[in-house]
Amino acid sequence: MASLKDLRNRIASVKATQKITRAMQMVAAAKLRRAQEAAEAARPYAERMDRVLANLSAGMIGRSDAPALLAGTGNDQVHLVIVATADRGLCGGFNSSIARLARQNINRLIGEGKTVKILTVGRKGHDALKRDFGDKIVKSYEFTGIRQIGFAQAEDIAKTVLELFEGGEFDVATLFYSKFVNVVSQIPTAQQIIPASLPDAGEGSVDLGGAVYEYEPEESEILEELLPRNLSVQIFRALLENVAGEFGAKMSAMDNATRNAGDMIKQLNVTYNRSRQAMITKELIEIISGAEAL
Repeated sequence: MASLKDLRNRIASVKATQKITRAMQMVAAAKLRRAQEAAEAARPYAERMDRVLANLSAGMIGRSDAPALLAGTGNDQVHLVIVATADRGLCGGFNSSIARLARQNINRLIGEGKTVKILTVGRKGHDALKRDFGDKIVKSYEFTGIRQIGFAQAEDIAKTVLELFEGGEFDVATLFYSKFVNVVSQIPTAQQIIPASLPDAGEGSVDLGGAVYEYEPEESEILEELLPRNLSVQIFRALLENVAGEFGAKMSAMDNATRNAGDMIKQLNVTYNRSRQAMITKELIEIISGAEAL
């Protein structure tokens, strides 16, 4: 049985931990609002970009001069898996859920006889996958020294992906990230970005009202310019969704940790009081027994 001093030290230690988790919860809550606003602001732009590309690409289907980012290489043997997670932990199952979805897809592709290459964004994703698929990781990105992720980081990642694609390193690229819903809900998502996975031309696209539009320059030239930018936009959107999801998950996890610390402190106080009472009772019995012996 622990001594009273050990119990006091344990209670003090748990109280100190509780202060830390409460402070981390408050910091995450303060950062969450800005991150959520950024993620929600990026969604309409990314969705509108998809719709514009869907309208432009409608006339390119089946044409030999269709951009490779739209039509693909005509093969799907080599897959690039882009896994975007956070650089830090203490956010519940946020990182592990993204890594789990990516791992399931990687194992499925390998089972189908496909060649898989991995590009990780975020230290936690790299750590989660390097044990099983370390030889398949071709590039890793970490943003631990950056206070706020911007479009420049997304462009850097997109540039690497484009260089690999133009070099014939892969046929299909899929981006894995977590879509932010609310503080307690983040949905792991897989999005194919090469060849571009666009909505149907009639689904939420621009209504032409029966008019016939001629593009200047040609659709193929416009798409050659917009498709690489769309790649950066989709990656940027995923990074912003991840940041919001990370802070939401961290806020929820630290709130649970603070509550658990409070419950543990109550239990330790009960144990401490019972032990103290037992010692007092034992001392009284010894005093009374000694007095009666006299």
